Amino acid sequence: MNEIVLNHPLITHKLGILRDVNTGTKEFRELVTEISTLLCYEATKDAKLEEVEIETPLAKMQTGKLNEDNYAVVPILRAGMGMVEGIINVIPNAKVGHIGLYRNEETFEPVEYYYKMPEDIENRIAMIIDPMLATGGSVSATIDRLKEDGVKQIKFLCIVAAPEGIKVIETNHPDVQIYCAVVDKGLNENKYIVPGLGDAGDRIYGTK
Repeated sequence: MNEIVLNHPLITHKLGILRDVNTGTKEFRELVTEISTLLCYEATKDAKLEEVEIETPLAKMQTGKLNEDNYAVVPILRAGMGMVEGIINVIPNAKVGHIGLYRNEETFEPVEYYYKMPEDIENRIAMIIDPMLATGGSVSATIDRLKEDGVKQIKFLCIVAAPEGIKVIETNHPDVQIYCAVVDKGLNENKYIVPGLGDAGDRIYGTK
């Protein structure tokens, strides 16, 4: 198993509000940002630090420094954009790439319509972000594209995951670590996560 689930009271509390059908657009966006920051915290626990010398008001000392330029954040459009702020709040110099995918409603397969990555993406740690991991098709396709570009270190961050999506990533890309706030029961006949939180993109942008 390559998923890491953030079992934490703060996450449970925020998820409960996020799921609530009565939660408005403003609060929904804020919660997505907050949870994304917590996911980023967990996903960077293994980050390698460079040793640098600084001077405090009292003395010189050696400390660790994160090379933020080593990171690329890759939101899957459009819902993934709602998580970007939560990541760059803590890694402000991370570069941001974009991939646009939509789901064929008959085959449920992802169709790519946009792809633009930062320069030297192959030398960066790519953090793919999308609030929902449902079938796993879009995420798996994104990982495929990044690997085609030579990216060797890839992590995936989501808020709600379905067991079906996790299985797809584990099967197709066992080297990719999944970080999620919760794993839900599964998918319904329309491939939506149950109990889930509805369509994350629509709720982030108030389009329904």
